[in-house]
Amino acid sequence: MSKKRESSRVAEPSPRDVGITGSSIPHASKIAVVGQGYVGLTLACAAADAGFEVVGIDIDAGRVELLARGELVTPGVDENLFRAALRTGRLTFSSSATSIATVASVFICVPTPLHDGIPDLSFVERASRDVAANVSPGTLIVVESTVSPGTTEGVVRAILEEDSGLSVGTDLLLASAPERIDPGSDQFGMSNTPRIVGGTSPEATEAAVAFYTQLADKVVPVSSARAAETSKLLENTFRHINIALVNELAMLTHELGIDVWEVIDAAATKPFGYMPFYPGPGVGGHCIPLDPTYLTWQIRRDTGRRFGVVEQAKDVNERMPNYVASRVAEMLNDDGRAVRGARILILGVTYKPDVGDIRESPAVQTMELLYRRGADVRFHDFYVHEVPLNGGSATCVTDLMGELRDSDLVVFLTPHSQYDLEAIADRARRIFDTRNAFGVDRRANVVRL
Repeated sequence: MSKKRESSRVAEPSPRDVGITGSSIPHASKIAVVGQGYVGLTLACAAADAGFEVVGIDIDAGRVELLARGELVTPGVDENLFRAALRTGRLTFSSSATSIATVASVFICVPTPLHDGIPDLSFVERASRDVAANVSPGTLIVVESTVSPGTTEGVVRAILEEDSGLSVGTDLLLASAPERIDPGSDQFGMSNTPRIVGGTSPEATEAAVAFYTQLADKVVPVSSARAAETSKLLENTFRHINIALVNELAMLTHELGIDVWEVIDAAATKPFGYMPFYPGPGVGGHCIPLDPTYLTWQIRRDTGRRFGVVEQAKDVNERMPNYVASRVAEMLNDDGRAVRGARILILGVTYKPDVGDIRESPAVQTMELLYRRGADVRFHDFYVHEVPLNGGSATCVTDLMGELRDSDLVVFLTPHSQYDLEAIADRARRIFDTRNAFGVDRRANVVRL
C-alpha cells in the first residue's frame, strides 16, 4: 500500500463489548462523507468538531449550496452540532466526488430505501462508483448505510475493485460501521453511543476503529463486515417486534376493557427480564419500518425460509393507522357524529417527536385514511408546513388555539415537546391520545389508545 496510516492496535477483532484505546489517525487527516442526509451530515459535523478536515459530498447541488451557506436543511441533525462544525472552518461541501482523491478516509452514508419490498442499493452502488473513480491507494472506505449482510464485502467491494483497478485488502481498506443515530434525542449522540465496526480484513477493522475512537467513547470491533451489518438489522428488528407486541396488546385490551398503559407501567416495575415498549399509531422513519425487511428479504432469497415473527410484526404495525382511524370513528359515534363531515385536527405528523421527518410516518397515513372516510382533516406541526394528502397536499393550520376549539375531535399522533398539554386539554372538546402524552393525569375529555 502506498500510504501508511497510524491506527489503534486492536487485538483480534471480537464481538465482545469492549472499549478501544490507543493511538489514532491524526487529526490532520482529511475525510470525505458521501451523502449529506441526517446520517452523513451528522458524521461530517462530528468529525469536523473532532479536528478532521471534512468534505461533505452530495449529488443534490441545491442541498450542498444551502448547507455551504449555513442553512440546516437536513431534518434530524442537531443544530448546535452543525453550527459548531461550521465555526471550525474545517467543514466544506461539494457536489463533486473529485475531492475523494485527496482524502485518507471515505464514508458512504447514502439512503437504502425499499422498492416493492426489495432493498434498493442504487444509491450505494452510485456512491461506490464515485469513490472508485477517484480513490487513491491506501484509502479507508467505510459503509455507514444500513444494508443487507454481505453488501459491503460483496456489492461495494466488487464495484471498488472493478472500477478502480485496486484491490481491497492490498490497496484499499474496506469496513462496515452502521449508523446508530437517534434523531431528536438529547440523551444519545455521537460520543456516547458505542460504534460497531467490522472490516473485510483485520487491518480494515483496525483503521476504522482508530477513526471512530476519536468520535465515540466506545468502539466495538466485530469479526467481519457481515457481522456489523447484521447487528444493525437486529437492533431495529428487536424494536419492531416489541412494538408490534404492545400494539396488538393495545387492540386486544381495548376489547377487554383493560388499560394497556397501566398494564405496561405495572410490568415495567420488574427489575429484570423485562423492557417496556409502548403502543402508538404505527411505526415510521428511516429504520424500523425498513431494516427488518432487509433481513427477511435476504433470508428468503438465500435460505428459502420465512422469518415468520418479523413478517407478523410488520403486519401488526402496518395495521395500526387503520386501527386508529377506526377508534376515531368509534369516538365520534359515541358523540353522535359520523366521520364524514367531522372536523378532525391532527396534532403532530412527523414519525417521532421533535424531528422534522415525515418518512413512513403513520400520522400521515392516518390522515389519509380519515380523509378518505370523508372527514375534514386538518393538522398542526411545529416542524412541517405541508404534507401530501390524497394526491394533493394539506397545509399546517396557523391558529392552533382556534382549531382546537372548533374541531369535533383532536387526535394526538406525535407529541412534540413544544405542545402545551394543559392549554390543549382546556380548549379541545375531545382528544384521542395515541401516545399517552397526557399520562395518568389526563382530563375527562381525553381518551387513550
